[in-house]
Amino acid sequence: MTLDRAILLAPSYKVAPLLLGSILTVDSPEGSVSLRITEVEAYHGSEDPGSHAFRGRTNRNAVMFGEPGHLYTYFTYGMHTCANVVCGPEGQASGCLLRAGEIVDGLELARIRRATSRTDADLARGPARLTVAAGITLADGGADLGASRIRLELGSGVADFATGPRTGVSGAGGTAEFPWRFWIPGDRTVSPYKAHVPKKR
Repeated sequence: MTLDRAILLAPSYKVAPLLLGSILTVDSPEGSVSLRITEVEAYHGSEDPGSHAFRGRTNRNAVMFGEPGHLYTYFTYGMHTCANVVCGPEGQASGCLLRAGEIVDGLELARIRRATSRTDADLARGPARLTVAAGITLADGGADLGASRIRLELGSGVADFATGPRTGVSGAGGTAEFPWRFWIPGDRTVSPYKAHVPKKR
């Protein structure tokens, strides 16, 4: 199925709820894993203090400034890869962080990758767990989600979704002023909300 990039041209906070219920499939030599997206967060470029692009373009965030429908990956806490769907017009640097999903195909492979998970609902609950379960790595940054081993099949959105502040974001970007975390209410795969906790000095 061809990826409809026109849908992804909207601002990230408009695209985010449309990603809920969409299917992300990742192929690998070991097999394929597909997940239904249940939780995302929107980040809106230079207008958003929580965005990696808030202070402008760098080598690290260059993919965000490109064509919508590509994958922006980054390393966090020195050990985890997170994945975002680039959206908005080129140059705007918007993206939606994939925070959680339900594994709908390739369950056995996801279980092997996430051997510490106690339940299947826990396999991709959280952005780092999602990338491990799906098999997404930092090297996948820039992947075309319409023509690569990682494919996004957009759904029609969900009838009911909830919004709130983004998880673990510091400063103004983590407040109710930016209620850009979107999730499917009552879904067991959605990750728990955690406010940012300043480091002790």
